[in-house]
Amino acid sequence: KLSGMTGTADTEAAEFKSTYDLDVIVIPTHEPIARIDMDDQIFLTKLGKYKGIIREIKEIQAKGAPVLVGTATIEASEELSYLLDQEGIKHHVLNAKQHEREAEIIAQAGSPKAVTIATNMAGRGTDIILGGNWQSFIEDIDAVSPEEMARLKAEWQVKHDQVVAAGGLHIIGSERHESRRIDNQLRGRAGRQGDPGMSRFFLSLEDDLMRIFAGDRVVNMMRAMGLKEDEAIEHKMVSKSIENAQGKVESRDFDARKNLLKYDDVANEQRKVIYGQRDDLLAEMDLLEAIEVMHHEVYNAMIDQFIPPGSIDDQWNIDGLEDELEDEFKISMPINDWLDEDRRLDEEGLRAKIIQTALDRYHARREQMGEKDAAQLERHFMLQSLDKHWKEHLTQMDQLRKGIHLRGYAQKNPEQEYKRESFELFQMMLGAIKSETVQDLSRVHIPTKEELEALEAQQRENAAHMQMQFEHSDIDNMDGGVERPAAQNRSVAAGVTAGSIAGSGSKNASEPDPYAGLNISRNAPCPCGSGLKYKQCHGKI
Repeated sequence: KLSGMTGTADTEAAEFKSTYDLDVIVIPTHEPIARIDMDDQIFLTKLGKYKGIIREIKEIQAKGAPVLVGTATIEASEELSYLLDQEGIKHHVLNAKQHEREAEIIAQAGSPKAVTIATNMAGRGTDIILGGNWQSFIEDIDAVSPEEMARLKAEWQVKHDQVVAAGGLHIIGSERHESRRIDNQLRGRAGRQGDPGMSRFFLSLEDDLMRIFAGDRVVNMMRAMGLKEDEAIEHKMVSKSIENAQGKVESRDFDARKNLLKYDDVANEQRKVIYGQRDDLLAEMDLLEAIEVMHHEVYNAMIDQFIPPGSIDDQWNIDGLEDELEDEFKISMPINDWLDEDRRLDEEGLRAKIIQTALDRYHARREQMGEKDAAQLERHFMLQSLDKHWKEHLTQMDQLRKGIHLRGYAQKNPEQEYKRESFELFQMMLGAIKSETVQDLSRVHIPTKEELEALEAQQRENAAHMQMQFEHSDIDNMDGGVERPAAQNRSVAAGVTAGSIAGSGSKNASEPDPYAGLNISRNAPCPCGSGLKYKQCHGKI
């Protein structure tokens, strides 16, 4: 079941219903709301609006009440902060640029005469306690006696009563947001738990919302009244016009989200399929049946390219089919010989024989690997291919989404075209995953028993040479760290390694390299113990 709780969902009830089929139910408040929401004040210019806000702050401070000013952007909060500094009004700015002080600022935002400026990104969802948070003072003190705690609480009670008497927390919005929900979030900072409070928004004709969406009637009315820059109008009709403008923006944004959801649902269905397959791969112990199905699908698709279904034998490209099998799957099939031996072999019979031969070869290789190693290898190749092609598919889907609206110019429905083409891309991706998995399993080299024994022998020989090198190093260290000539080093190495190559550590041009069969890096020390690099000694070309 999908559910949630928020204080500002009522204005978005229609979208919750249409998108998620969820009803929005308003729960009555525990305490009656004592906050007073005043009508908006509209000014001609932004500067006039800021002057009106500063006048309002001074009046509220004179009563001893705290003020929370909400801004839409960090730039607006800094502009307003500068003007408050010019007026000598102490304040705090909460705009997500002072992370260390945010908790302290919020805790004391309800203190008498406190002025706090907050942007949309900060300060939401926090109760601002009228009178300030007295418990925050206790946290700064290591040990608090009962007497000290009682004194702090009594001081807070005096401040609390002072703020309540002054009308509680006052909210000032520096502009209307595009969504009423965000405005309600700002208003909701005041009047919590039955506390008193007040809220008012200050607007100007230069605000984005007013400039783009507000009706001409409001603009013409203000100009006809001949208002000065710092004079405002305040009327129910104006507030109603602003709400209508917000409704237009919300409707536009809702349509955009609804349209985006249609496209996202297509990708989401594909995502469910891929993630389901991936979970099955991780949980399934035996993948042999799935691998066999992949062999049938991949080989059938490849055979269709060279032996078209329903075609006659003159249309068959057998040589091309043999080359493709060799190139893509490293499997050699004498298909021409089969046809010469059995003239009655038709398309269906030949197709079945090719697939069965490929499966028999894979079963033999699987038996050679062992059940456990084979299952691990199958899972590895399938997951690797799935993850790679899924990431590529998401990129293709994103590119398709960006340009699909152009199909409208061809009198086609972009949504239907997106569904059709994304399905085609998805089918191609699934085919590529299967093809790559079968190719990897067919081309991977499985060492024979003799190769494994030779590899183990080589590893033992390498370990012996490394041990010999360490012994040479120990002998060099026994000389007290005195550096010896290279010839002396070589003679010591020759004396220690009985049965090793006589003479100097460097190889003559006519001498064969005794370490040619070993996998030795050219920059590694030469196994003979000369102290030279292999490329400068026995590996010298």
